[in-house]
Amino acid sequence: MGIGGNWQGNKRRLSRREFVGLSGASVAALAFGMGPLTERAEAQPRFSGDPYSLGVASGDQLPDSVVIWTRLAPRPLESFGGMTTRKKVPVKWEVATDEGFKNVVQKGSDFAYPEYVHAVHVNVQGLQPNREYYYRFKAGPEISPVGKTKTAPAPGARVGEFAFAFASCQNYPIGYYNSYQNMAEEDLDTVVFLGDYIYEGDAQGDLGRGHVPARELFSLDDYRVRTAQYKTDPDLQRVHALFPWISTWDDHEVDNNYADEYSQNYPEESREEFLVRRANAYRSFWEHMPLRPMRMPQGPNLPLYRRFTFGDLLDFYVLDNRQYRSDQVGDPDRFDPSRTMLGDEQEAWLRQAVAGPTARWNALAQSVFFSQRDFVAGPGTNYSNDAWDGYVVERNGLRDHVTAAGASNPVVLTGDVHANYVCDIKADFDNPDSATVATELVGTSISSGGNGQDQGSGDRVQLAENPHIKFINRNRGYVRNTVTPADWTADYRVVDVVTSPGSPVRTRASFVIEDGAPGAQRA
Repeated sequence: MGIGGNWQGNKRRLSRREFVGLSGASVAALAFGMGPLTERAEAQPRFSGDPYSLGVASGDQLPDSVVIWTRLAPRPLESFGGMTTRKKVPVKWEVATDEGFKNVVQKGSDFAYPEYVHAVHVNVQGLQPNREYYYRFKAGPEISPVGKTKTAPAPGARVGEFAFAFASCQNYPIGYYNSYQNMAEEDLDTVVFLGDYIYEGDAQGDLGRGHVPARELFSLDDYRVRTAQYKTDPDLQRVHALFPWISTWDDHEVDNNYADEYSQNYPEESREEFLVRRANAYRSFWEHMPLRPMRMPQGPNLPLYRRFTFGDLLDFYVLDNRQYRSDQVGDPDRFDPSRTMLGDEQEAWLRQAVAGPTARWNALAQSVFFSQRDFVAGPGTNYSNDAWDGYVVERNGLRDHVTAAGASNPVVLTGDVHANYVCDIKADFDNPDSATVATELVGTSISSGGNGQDQGSGDRVQLAENPHIKFINRNRGYVRNTVTPADWTADYRVVDVVTSPGSPVRTRASFVIEDGAPGAQRA
């Protein structure tokens, strides 16, 4: 897969040499993983607390492999996780078919390097397809909690059912992760995360979950501490330990509404300063997520778009809506054909992928609203310039290409807007009578926006002005999906409150997409 991106139009990504030059020191090369790794090892590591305070996780599963992750951090909210050694630490790992580890099928040893704040990413290979496994780590005398994961079915294998949940936007100070507490009770094959894993601001909230550090994030150390804070949440940890995750990001992993190499929130910040900040954020994201070692960022470049195939049933095309996009503009300029959301190489990769052999269902897992969404009543218009409405030519061209290529049953999965939506993707959004060519399922937030409440007249205006929008709901929660060869059922699972712990989950609405019939129908 070719990796690259746009700054504006056809510009290329920043090279390693250019980044080291603009960041101004060989120290930067080491900080961003471009220099030699620590060679000396800690033979008998000892820890001042539980080294697995951030739990375990798995993800990016293939038919014969899966990534397993942990990070040694006995005091997670301190710099370097409270690790006193700056040596690499040997970490043993085991993968078994049973929770008691009587049948160990793979095992090995890796190093937790101080350059990566002692995070471990193991790409476990040689596994059987469509099989549940258990895994654990051992550093010194300390054994980690047990995680459970599952490989993908073999290529082309007949799959009768696949269950997954998708979620996004988990602002830590604003609410408890009641949705994850309930998600842990679901029977899922995977979790798809669509962005805003952390928030970069200094918000403290009033729940006793205030951001650490209590400031806007810029430095690598601050991004690391903040991400570690989020991962201390026990409900989030449990869902990571129970299911493999497929993840992408949105904006708050770096800075609100950033676009490629620009931050509108800090106009005094130079391009060079922002790229160093982006490199810090991307580095922390990779260090804390179950991503393959090969995806370690080089400076401000992290190749995140990728494809996962689950037998003959389901393809996921995981998109990156931030790293390569053109800067946001006002309504008059949104039809400029040079504007891009995906960047040239990512768009070319996606177009080629959906035009080739695909599974029965084809899901674009991405972060921002795809369908047209006019917010004002009457003849005037008002669109979000941060969503695909700000990149109209590319959005419409991609929609038309997927249709012409014949990729069966396209479904777009979206986060970002802290609300549940169901949309028919029309051949012409301005003509309600045009053909429905795909479906968009938009999931609400885990906690961002607080408890959430319907917006009454505002939502009624959206429904009236955008007849392709079938459903709007503003509770917090996640979307549970059950995919079969005959249909796709999306259950909008919601909780009533996030400002106190323990809120139970309920299904607010269910929608069904039938094989060969784009558009969702209320169940």
